Amino acid sequence: MRKTTWFSLAACCFLLFDGQGRLAAAEAAAPGPSGDKTNAPPAEKKEEGKPAVAVIPDAARKPVLVTNTVSIAGAPVKYVAETAMLPLLKPDGSLRASVFYIAYTSLTETNPATRPVTFCFNGGPGSSSVWLHLGALGPRRARMNEDGTLPKPPFRLVDNEYSLLGASDLVFIDPVATGFSRPAKDEKTDQFFGQSGDIDSVGDFIRLWTTRHQRWLSPKFLCGESYGVFRAAGLAQHLSSRYGMYLNGLILVSGVLDFTTLGDDRGSDLPALVFLPAFTATAHYHKKLPPDLQADLTRALEESRAFARTDYPMGLLQGAALPAAERARIVAKLARLTGLPPKAIEDRDLRISASAFRKLLLHDQGLILGRYDARITGDDADPASPYPRFDPSDVAVNGPFSACMNAYLRGELKFDDDLPYEVEASVGPWNYDARNRFPSVASSLASVMNENPYLRVLVLGGLRDLACPIDGIRHTLDHLQLAPACRRNISFAEFEAGHMMYINLPDLRKMQQDLESFIRG
Repeated sequence: MRKTTWFSLAACCFLLFDGQGRLAAAEAAAPGPSGDKTNAPPAEKKEEGKPAVAVIPDAARKPVLVTNTVSIAGAPVKYVAETAMLPLLKPDGSLRASVFYIAYTSLTETNPATRPVTFCFNGGPGSSSVWLHLGALGPRRARMNEDGTLPKPPFRLVDNEYSLLGASDLVFIDPVATGFSRPAKDEKTDQFFGQSGDIDSVGDFIRLWTTRHQRWLSPKFLCGESYGVFRAAGLAQHLSSRYGMYLNGLILVSGVLDFTTLGDDRGSDLPALVFLPAFTATAHYHKKLPPDLQADLTRALEESRAFARTDYPMGLLQGAALPAAERARIVAKLARLTGLPPKAIEDRDLRISASAFRKLLLHDQGLILGRYDARITGDDADPASPYPRFDPSDVAVNGPFSACMNAYLRGELKFDDDLPYEVEASVGPWNYDARNRFPSVASSLASVMNENPYLRVLVLGGLRDLACPIDGIRHTLDHLQLAPACRRNISFAEFEAGHMMYINLPDLRKMQQDLESFIRG
C-alpha cells in the first residue's frame, strides 16, 4: 500500500494514492521488552527538566545504532540497524528539512563494491515506508494471519525470515511529513508536496546517504510501492541526470506509471480494460465464475486478457453505435468473466468500476470486497449504498502495522521521541507536473532505460489488487519507446493476493525468492 490516497487532479483525474564506510556497532545490551533477544543499547535516560512540549526531531540528532541477527533461509545474518535523520540542504547550506530513515547494513557481507544497497519507500503520496519495511523487506515484520487477514490484538512483531537483507543492504526512507520527517522551521511545504519536489527531495536524500556511507561504488536499487512506483521511475532519471548516479535495478510493487490507466474518466475506456483481469481473478477466488473457468485460473486469466485486447475495446469504441446483438454478446462475456449479473453490466454501459465491482460481487451475501486486496471481505452495513463505505483490506493492516512500528521504534531501535510517527500524513494539495492531462512518468522511465542499458526492471503485482491492477502497468510498459535490448530488461512476477501481496505468507515466500534472484541477477 501502500498507501494510496486519492487526490483530485484538474477535476478529472484521481491519484492513488561498513569496514570501508560501514558503521561501528553499538555495544550489546539486555533483551528487549518483548522478550526477544536484541543487542540494542539501553534507552537514553530522559533529562530532568525536559520541556513539556515535544521538540521536532532534526538532523542534528545523533544516529542510534543497534546490532542484531536474523535467520534468513536458515543462515544467520548479523546486521547493524541505523535509525537517524538526514538533512536536506539549500544551496547556501541552510536546512530545509530533516528526513527520517532506518537503514540495515549487513555485518556478514561488508565489501561495499559488491554488496548491493536498496532504497525503499511506499507511496500515497503521504505514506511512510512502514508497509514495505515491516511487511516484506526488513528483518522484523508485523505478524498477520497467514492469509493476510487481521489477527486478534494485541499484535506481535516477529523475525522476518523472508527479509531481503540476505541479498542487499536496505534503507527505508520516510518522505517529508511522513514518519518523523519534517520541514525545517518556516519552510513552506509546497516545495516537497508535488511530483518534482518529491523526486528532488528523495533524490537529495539518496545522494547524501550514499555519500556519507561511501556507497557510490555499490550496486544500487530502488524499491517503490504504489505511488512509490511513480516516484521510483522519476527518481531513476533524476538521479542519473542530476548526480550521475546510475542504478542497477528498479523494483516496482503494485504501482502506476501513467494515470491514464486508472483515471475514472468517462472519456477513457482504458481503465475498464486493464481492470478486467483483476475482476476475473477476484471472481475466481470467491468462486463466482462458471465451472470451466473456475476449474482453471490460468485459462480464466488468458480468456479475460484476450477479451480485453480484442472484442471488448472494439465494442467500447463504438459507443452508442454498437449493434444490439454485439452489445448483448459483450454483456454476456463480461458476466462470464466477472461473475456479475448481466443487468448490472448493462446498467453501467459495459464499463465496470472497481467500486461497483467491490459492492456487487458478494452483495447477495451481505459482503463488500477490499480495494487493496479483494480476497478480504467485510460486512456491508449499508446495502442500499451504490458503493462500499470502507475498505476491509485497509483496516486489516492499519492496526497491526501502526502498533508494531511504534513499539519497534521506541523499543528495539531505541529511537525515543514524543512526536507521533506519522504512518500516513496529509500532503495535499499535491502538485503534478501535468496540465490538462493525466500524470505520467512513462517517458522518464523509457529515457533512463535507453540511456542505461544495464538498468533492469522487476514489476510485482497482486492478481486481486483493485487499486493498481498489474495489467495497468503492463499496458504502460508495453507502450514504452524502448530499444529491443532494453525491453528485455523488464520482467514480471504475479501473486495471489492484492496490493500488499506480502501480507499473504505464501506470497511473501515467493516475493523473497523473486527479489533475491533479481538483485543477484
